[in-house]
Amino acid sequence: MCDHHNHQHPCHHQDGFAFRGGCCAPARPEDTTPELSRRGFLGGLGGATLLGASLSGLSWASLRATQAELPSAPPRQTLIVKPIFLYRLYKPRPQWSWRAWGGVQTEQDVQDEAARIRQELSQLASQADFPMEILSLAVCNDESVLGNDPEVARADVLLVYAADGNLNAIASLKKDTIFFVRHVSGPLYLHYEIIHPRFLRQHTDTLQVPGMDYSDVVVDRPEELLWRLRSLGGLKNTRGLKIIAVGGPGGWAQPPGIITKLVQEKWNFDIQTVTYDQLSALIQEARKNDAEVALARRRTQEYLQVPGTTLETDRGFVERAFLLEQIFRRLMVEAGCRAITINACMGTIMPVSETTACLPLSTLNDEGWLAFCESDFVVIPACVLLANISGKPPIFHNPTYPHGGIITLAHCTGPRRLDGKNAEPVRLVTHMESDYGAAPKVEMRIGQQVTNIAPDFAAERWMGLLGEIVGTPFLPICRSQMELRYQVPDELVMQRMRGFHWATVYGTYHREVGYALRRVGIEWDFLG
Repeated sequence: MCDHHNHQHPCHHQDGFAFRGGCCAPARPEDTTPELSRRGFLGGLGGATLLGASLSGLSWASLRATQAELPSAPPRQTLIVKPIFLYRLYKPRPQWSWRAWGGVQTEQDVQDEAARIRQELSQLASQADFPMEILSLAVCNDESVLGNDPEVARADVLLVYAADGNLNAIASLKKDTIFFVRHVSGPLYLHYEIIHPRFLRQHTDTLQVPGMDYSDVVVDRPEELLWRLRSLGGLKNTRGLKIIAVGGPGGWAQPPGIITKLVQEKWNFDIQTVTYDQLSALIQEARKNDAEVALARRRTQEYLQVPGTTLETDRGFVERAFLLEQIFRRLMVEAGCRAITINACMGTIMPVSETTACLPLSTLNDEGWLAFCESDFVVIPACVLLANISGKPPIFHNPTYPHGGIITLAHCTGPRRLDGKNAEPVRLVTHMESDYGAAPKVEMRIGQQVTNIAPDFAAERWMGLLGEIVGTPFLPICRSQMELRYQVPDELVMQRMRGFHWATVYGTYHREVGYALRRVGIEWDFLG
């Protein structure tokens, strides 16, 4: 039965591989070229091992002519949320149990509750720290019409206020869904009683609704909706990511093609390859462009004038790093993406660019792009997901051995604006293993809480760990270093670590990560 508030519609809308150590694997003396060393370590460059499309027809003239002087990173995609208020009104029947549990029993109750929901949604929208659009509230007592609702079709997420109604009809829409039920925050909802046994478990003892579980239900607390929506916004921006792989995709110490296949299966990444021959040609042409070189020099000066910046390497390395970063920006604009990774970053890029990729990757992440070295697609999805959830630049790390409640994490590509706004102090030094180029030694914030992900090689289980930065030493290892203190037993961390590289971000986002991974088919092994 439909309760027609406007007498028109039941839903009305209101308002065997060689081991290498270190940041990037150095060549062994017996290796004939740096590229050969990286090929053995990362699982392949060139030829049949390069999966995904290749960018073609690249020329410096076309990149420079059709783009802004300094292209900016595109924003994250907006999460589209459709709120739906489900209810039923019952007619009295003498000597019969004619109504269900719940405090929404009259037309006035419906109007009052709809107004309450709109107010809460307005507050929710004002608190969001990620791009989100909340569509008009559908006040509905007949779920069958939702399948033809254009706003339902447009939505990424359904936010269902389940006072009453048939939730199986909601599940049939096959959308990411969050259910909100009331206990004491307003009129009690029927589904406060029955969403667990009748809907989620379908009168059995286990979950029965594909794609839904207990974490999709929120009781009374609108603020609990926000982190779930933040998670789904991050997931939307991560799935189907288009990313440039300079030198082709890889995976740390894994056989050629294995990791690329997994990342395409799990995340539907669109990997676009740019060869080193293509990059070399672009660099040579860019160096002949006086305006582009002047821009790199100006940006170098501006960077060095940021408070807390110390130059401890040759300035020429820094200027060439900014020129390389500008080329990377233009490549991403040309490909229609905001992400890039560098394979063979230990050796192959150095003679091509006459600097290192460390600083360009750091500054790109600071400016809202997603930029990673080593082309390691074991950890890149974790970095991307953390960045898209938090809106902050991710840190790509080498982990060490956990002991005494401490683990050291380090790499040479650390971003500075780790809170998304403010630049941490930095020393510009050489890349550690080569003692060449420009690499940031970022002084990360002591006392800062961080979220860490250690992905596994099989893309089946990601370990999660919260920690506190308690030191930023200058050990003879990759330049941006943190000593991380955690609050779980060392043995637990030792036993549960998988893969190699870690992803880290300022803040606590473990709930969001786990909520997103459930939808991808990766177990979230959160240690605490």
